[in-house]
Amino acid sequence: MSTIATTGRSFRDWLTRRRVELRLTFRVTTSAVLALAASHLLNLPVALWTVLTAVILTQLSVGRSLKATTDYLTGTLGGAIYAGAVGALIPQTGEISLLVGLAIAVAPAVLLAAIKPRFSAAPFTAVMVFLAPTLLHTGPVVSAFERVVEVAVGGIVGLVVSVVVLPARAHDLAMAAAAQMLDLMATFVPELFAKFTEHRNEAPLQHVQSSIGEAFSRLDTVALEARHERMTRLAAEPDQAPLLRTLLRLRHDLVMIGRAAVTPLPVPVQARLEPWLARIGTTAAAFLRACAAALLARAHPPSIDEVTTALDGYAGAINALRREGLTRGLPDDAVEQVFALGFALDQMHMNLKDLSRCVVELTSSGDAAIADVSWNSNRSRR
Repeated sequence: MSTIATTGRSFRDWLTRRRVELRLTFRVTTSAVLALAASHLLNLPVALWTVLTAVILTQLSVGRSLKATTDYLTGTLGGAIYAGAVGALIPQTGEISLLVGLAIAVAPAVLLAAIKPRFSAAPFTAVMVFLAPTLLHTGPVVSAFERVVEVAVGGIVGLVVSVVVLPARAHDLAMAAAAQMLDLMATFVPELFAKFTEHRNEAPLQHVQSSIGEAFSRLDTVALEARHERMTRLAAEPDQAPLLRTLLRLRHDLVMIGRAAVTPLPVPVQARLEPWLARIGTTAAAFLRACAAALLARAHPPSIDEVTTALDGYAGAINALRREGLTRGLPDDAVEQVFALGFALDQMHMNLKDLSRCVVELTSSGDAAIADVSWNSNRSRR
């Protein structure tokens, strides 16, 4: 019985971890089935292209599906019109004319797709429209029309399924990606500040820096999809652009601190600064983790007072070292290191304050929307 219970818990945990992927699987499967049913209902000549289009355009989030659908339909329409015109003007009477016509139909479509990636479907469509008459024994204009209809039906099915069937909002995915990036930073910060007082292996820290950069790239992509959702008024969530700018600045702060921590601080000042640096690392990590949890829970962030107290303590320790004259005998590179660290800490403090403000704005949007709806309802009753 214990083995069965353990297996059941493991399976439930796996379902929880793969919730997003399973929802996508269900949406794509639904799109494929509905696209095939729609193609049979409309008597489309080639149901394959309708089903493929629906599967391709059913993406991870509504915003991504919107962008994919718009780009795919635009490329298909342009490629179909152009290839249909080429097929009508260049009769396929022999092998030479077929080769020349195909080259004329494909080359401009490929060039356009290379210049404008949103037209990436144009070359494939041009090939299909130009060669379909040789396979289906239809005219080029009819082939172009059928291709557009098949893709349009598949695109509509895929978009409707993305919006209606277990929809995944890009805004929620962006909040999750931002929280993941904040958690990575929180893991990295204490180790980073420990480098000022002890020698540490550089490779793991560089790996974490790269992971933070990759996390920001994923966040930037998802935030773009969320922008498409807002543009179509399918979602009323606020813009994540201020949060992205703040996270990027925080990443730059960690890079600057990492560069200052290439070598430990001089021994005469280590004993005085080590407690404050350790406290800064601990409080900043706790604040970053709390902000990540606030984004996921749509709750307000914690106070930044503990981080501010730690930074003020570090500044007081630096001033005390100056008054005692302990910084005068330091080498020039050590003095530059101390000043660079102080500048980076000031920047980090400002950006952490901005992070708190961004989290408040993002997590307060739901309350503001409810209040606005309630006010409008009361006004309508009056």
